[in-house]
Amino acid sequence: MKQIRGEPLHGKKAVVVGGGRSGIPAARLAAAAGAEVLLLERDPEVLDQTRRSLLEGENIAYSTGEHGERQFRDADLVVLSPGIPPWVIARYFPEEGAPRIYSELELAWWFVDRPVIAVTGTNGKTTTVGLIGRMLEKAGISAFVGGNIGSPLSEYLVNGQNKQVLVLEVSSFQMLNTYTFHPDVGVLLNFSPNHLDYHGSLEEYFEAKMSLFHRQNPRDLAVLPEEMQSVLQAREDIRARRCYVAGRNRFDSPGLLGEHNQGNMEAAFAACRPFGVSEDSAREAVLEFRPESHRLQSLGEKDGVLFVDDSKGTTLVAQEAALNSFDRPVLLLAGGRLKGDDPARQADLIRSRVKAAGVFGECREELERAWRESTQIFSEADMGSALNRLLDVANPGDVILLAPGTSSFDQYEDYRERGRAFQELVHNLDLGGRR
Repeated sequence: MKQIRGEPLHGKKAVVVGGGRSGIPAARLAAAAGAEVLLLERDPEVLDQTRRSLLEGENIAYSTGEHGERQFRDADLVVLSPGIPPWVIARYFPEEGAPRIYSELELAWWFVDRPVIAVTGTNGKTTTVGLIGRMLEKAGISAFVGGNIGSPLSEYLVNGQNKQVLVLEVSSFQMLNTYTFHPDVGVLLNFSPNHLDYHGSLEEYFEAKMSLFHRQNPRDLAVLPEEMQSVLQAREDIRARRCYVAGRNRFDSPGLLGEHNQGNMEAAFAACRPFGVSEDSAREAVLEFRPESHRLQSLGEKDGVLFVDDSKGTTLVAQEAALNSFDRPVLLLAGGRLKGDDPARQADLIRSRVKAAGVFGECREELERAWRESTQIFSEADMGSALNRLLDVANPGDVILLAPGTSSFDQYEDYRERGRAFQELVHNLDLGGRR
């Protein structure tokens, strides 16, 4: 592990809450910086033997099970994993001398000595940071791509990597409890309702996104969506240079479907230009780019029917973008757990874009009520049954699109498991035998 210089946490007691993907690296980073670290994880299964051995090898204490006040006694700082609401932990703090809560992103930022490009927004973050990383590499600039995807920033630091530019996907969860973090280039792709079960209100969610820009200075760059210019132009808390972007059909990418991805490509290029990336380099990167799994991922055709996996589209806005990406009849697979938006507002879009919809999971009755006047609806408890109903009405030239517009947590561990389940269903199809 990299030796963290300066040891700014020497002699401090740090409590890291959450033993998952970001918690372990945060604990290791704090320990390397000289802190006495206690890692807390409620679920004993999360701390498997491999993780426990790693912690023990670096003299990091850990505890599983329910949290208690004694664990936070005398703590100088608490590092909270994304997705754990601060108020869940604060109730255990002593009445006097309560420690300050920091995000993993804020902790890691203290040790960063490279330029940072940070991307936030409701949809398209993962695709855009991947594009930025590819564009930089094409221009001969080494880049770390991580944050909310892949490796967290703390892991980059403790592993001693040495890249020229750090490209981070940043969620609203991560931006809470940051006090000094500010990127050289901040990117807001878009904004729509999401995570209202966590943030409590649309305004709170929006301000969590906008906090990415609060500590930028006039030498920095804020890349912003042109469609929000009327809202953002008056904000005095954006002190960086502003660049408003929209899709222009400048780039051609066979791996990125839909008009919304044109906007993602423009945002990526705008973020890279301060580092000397030319349009030619950007165009070459885009041409070769392939999105990660479950993001409008084409699974190929069977009997003339195209199957597309957009399980990562966990909001209704992402679902709308997916529907607008095709010029052929769409058979829509949707369902799961709604995240605070109203599917009734989509009635006109469903009417114009969807030949039939197979709805499943926890919110299937709500989706059926919202869309039943707009298209043919098949309501089933599970995705496989809903897919079978759509196959009964599918014709060559149609696309069967998994664009759930919801979280997966009613039936699956995450969107990846849901996407893998869909891909397995498609892989096992024998369409010729159904007709």
